[in-house]
Amino acid sequence: MEDIRDNNNLKIAIPNKGRLLEPSLKLLEDTGLIFQKNDRSLISPCQNFDLDIVYIRAGDIPEYVQDNVVDLGITGSDLILEKGVKVEKLINLGFGKSTLVVAVPYNNKIKKLSDLKNKKIATTYISTAKEFLKKNSIKAEIIEIEGATEITTRLSLSDAIIDVVSSGTTLRMNNLKKLVDILDSEAVLIGNKKHIAPIKRDRMGKLVTIIDSVVNARNKRYIMMNVPEEKLEKIKKVAPGLSSPTVMKLAKKGIIAVHSVVNEKDVWEIINKLKKIGATGILVMPIEKITF
Repeated sequence: MEDIRDNNNLKIAIPNKGRLLEPSLKLLEDTGLIFQKNDRSLISPCQNFDLDIVYIRAGDIPEYVQDNVVDLGITGSDLILEKGVKVEKLINLGFGKSTLVVAVPYNNKIKKLSDLKNKKIATTYISTAKEFLKKNSIKAEIIEIEGATEITTRLSLSDAIIDVVSSGTTLRMNNLKKLVDILDSEAVLIGNKKHIAPIKRDRMGKLVTIIDSVVNARNKRYIMMNVPEEKLEKIKKVAPGLSSPTVMKLAKKGIIAVHSVVNEKDVWEIINKLKKIGATGILVMPIEKITF
């Protein structure tokens, strides 16, 4: 790989493969950045911002950020804990949600956490596993595995595994069931603000702000309606907006236009309530960015 520190561009690392790659690319695209995806050099310079996107193994990103090789990174919060690095969690990104679990084969003798005593546990999360077992006063043999942890029980290499689970499909396919949750995880934006070069500090602030605005907007919808003026207070209780709805007088006497922001998951319930109050011409639109 070429030296990614040979210019003054801001640098953000994203996973080079796996379940966090596509959502990370989509997030950066939604901010308005223009770049070529999957550059063979593993670096994608942005055309409209002094930023290089660097593709790195998700597990290495925390250390790259800590060591100032890159300025920002997108990775799983579970990997930050596993690596024990000193970085700042800047934004929870809302995707890549998963749970680190202890899983065991169906129909075996391990029914509760204490049954792991003196058993073999395969995992890629060595530090987290050791800390978890120590906290629960369980002495077990930890077997370090690079990948495909689930198959180790089928090969009789382990009695249990500690691994990340999203939907649980992979566990079921390998005749495994969850024994206990260890921690929840999701994709996060991390940085090392204390050690960033002064020339990059302003650029980092701008990029973090725009990413935050995109994340804020993803679960929101913009709603517009016409309402009898005397119904405004009731409308405000149903759709209060971020702080207060926007209200505009219309040409038709006694009718006002109300614009507000609502949670996406509540849209249909809110529409029904608004209609009962007397709102008409209700329009719902997606939002690109919100800055609080």
